[in-house]
Amino acid sequence: MQKTSARLLALLSLLQTRRDWPGALLAERLDISARTVRRDVDRLRELGYPIASTKGPDGGYRLGPGSELPPLLFDDEQAVALAVALRNATTTGVGVEEAAARALHTVRQVMPARLRHRIDTLQVTPVERPTARPNPQVDSGVLMALSAAVHAREELRFEYAPVSVPDASAPHHPVRRVQPHHLVTWGGRWYLVAWDLDRADWRTFRADRIAPRTPTEPRFTPRELPGGDVAAFVTGRFQGSDGPGGWPCRGEVILRLPAGGVSPYIRDGVVEELGPDRCRLVSEAWSWAALAADIGRFDTDIEVVGPGELREAFGRLARRYASAAGDASGG
Repeated sequence: MQKTSARLLALLSLLQTRRDWPGALLAERLDISARTVRRDVDRLRELGYPIASTKGPDGGYRLGPGSELPPLLFDDEQAVALAVALRNATTTGVGVEEAAARALHTVRQVMPARLRHRIDTLQVTPVERPTARPNPQVDSGVLMALSAAVHAREELRFEYAPVSVPDASAPHHPVRRVQPHHLVTWGGRWYLVAWDLDRADWRTFRADRIAPRTPTEPRFTPRELPGGDVAAFVTGRFQGSDGPGGWPCRGEVILRLPAGGVSPYIRDGVVEELGPDRCRLVSEAWSWAALAADIGRFDTDIEVVGPGELREAFGRLARRYASAAGDASGG
């Protein structure tokens, strides 16, 4: 049998993972008797953990919120996971870097030596993909206000800064009235997915351009997102479509290359082998010119199967490239 301290830690860890635990199931998971479970629950209560007994045929326990913060106990995996999350807080797009560093220092100070050693040897350097402009930081208070409105299903009013004036805290920006449904991240930025009451349509708003007004408005009944899935909906919006689905421009070509030489470089498409040196590529992009240019990077003969818009895009690019080549040779 485990020592009492280790057993209490294991019991607390289990209580934190789900709302209700039957006493018999706890006893089975910890390999102890139901009587020992009751004694250990009483010890945790003495330490300040608000554990309620639940009634029923089997009886059980529930860990509830307390008025005071009792001692925090983490098992090894939880402690390491917490440290990793805090170390990578700089990639969240929220201005909490300093607070995360202080939290990690606080947690490290109360860890046993063996765990401190594991944390100290875990050196992670987040490297973001370079972009033309750095992603803006979002005030954590704004995120909390948006999240609270989403959770409470309360209509929200906020000033929304235009792209040309990205400072959401500046005065006299247009006021939007929305029913907030989801707070999501995309490409290192935070977005609010909401039903715009004035435009009677779904919209995505950048959180760093939002300045919430208080108090919130009346509660609302949630609506069904087009397609029913927020990930597919947001992906579709950023791919240029009106709802969930793929990119708005989809074309098919035949390339004079083996399928194995094409498929590793295709993210939004399908490659079909037609022979040792021929393959069919069905790919997508946000515009026909972008799709034609993306296909052209394979530097091989291209046969356009369709549609006509893709063939026309190749023609426009050919004329532009020919003009560029002529200017270069003439210089």
